[in-house]
Amino acid sequence: MRQGRFHPTALVESDQIGEGTHVWAYAHILPGARIGRDCNICDHTFIENDVIVGDRVTIKCGVQLWDGLRVEDDVFIGPNATFTNDRFPRSKLHLAEYPLTVIKRGASIGANATLAPGIVIGEMAMVGAGAVVTHNAPPHSKLAGNPARIIGYVDAMPEAPAATLVENVRGEKPLGEATVYTLPGAKDLRGSLSFGEVHRQVPFEVKRYFLVFDVASEHIRGEHAHRMLHQFLVCVAGRCHVVTDDGTSRHEVVLDSPAKGVYIPPMVWATEYKFTQDAVLFVLASEYYDPGDYIRDYGDFLALRRKLH
Repeated sequence: MRQGRFHPTALVESDQIGEGTHVWAYAHILPGARIGRDCNICDHTFIENDVIVGDRVTIKCGVQLWDGLRVEDDVFIGPNATFTNDRFPRSKLHLAEYPLTVIKRGASIGANATLAPGIVIGEMAMVGAGAVVTHNAPPHSKLAGNPARIIGYVDAMPEAPAATLVENVRGEKPLGEATVYTLPGAKDLRGSLSFGEVHRQVPFEVKRYFLVFDVASEHIRGEHAHRMLHQFLVCVAGRCHVVTDDGTSRHEVVLDSPAKGVYIPPMVWATEYKFTQDAVLFVLASEYYDPGDYIRDYGDFLALRRKLH
């Protein structure tokens, strides 16, 4: 049933428009489109048939939503943002099925941004004005540029100032459930040495290690949590950033010294990015490799966190 306020010049052919949704001047919504409650659809917008829009979504002026687009609740789409649904378009040639492009809950798309088809913009992600997004955007990430790169994470608090020897950051500037360590070391004319000991700086028995290197600066690693695995990260060369997320708070740490490490316990989502060309990330793990221990979907991670509490 059509409810809400439709401007007299709007052409609303769909009868699946939620209560409280406003459709403004010269907007055109095709019959198959589904629009949720309390949305704001501004002037000169066009929404095709195979489009689903959630509740409380804002679509600013000059936006076209093409077949295959899924917009979840509380999304903001800025003026003249451009969506696409065919990577190799030809005049009068149509795909049998269009790839799904998904804008997850709470994400924001800046003015004049362009999104390639078939990608996912993660929960609460922020796409900057004019960005050209060609790959999936992780939850809470901030993207800018052409092609778009991750430049930060929304609400990620910087680490607290370094303390001497060992720092357990659980004060006014906590790292959530993770921990930053300043590792002990020694320096003389022969060079420098940094070390850590199991059950002291490394708070678990170590069964495995791996190295991450040769990461192009535009790429990210991690983007998952573990059910049982403990990890300890040290960037032994170069520099990278680590973002930890315990489902309640998000924190960002710069690993730029072999004398600095991050302990990541189970059920903490971790992402590593902003690798320098020479970066080598050394990771100690409490268990042997087990693909079943990984949680790779952020929504599943949040649901499991809620069950734990």
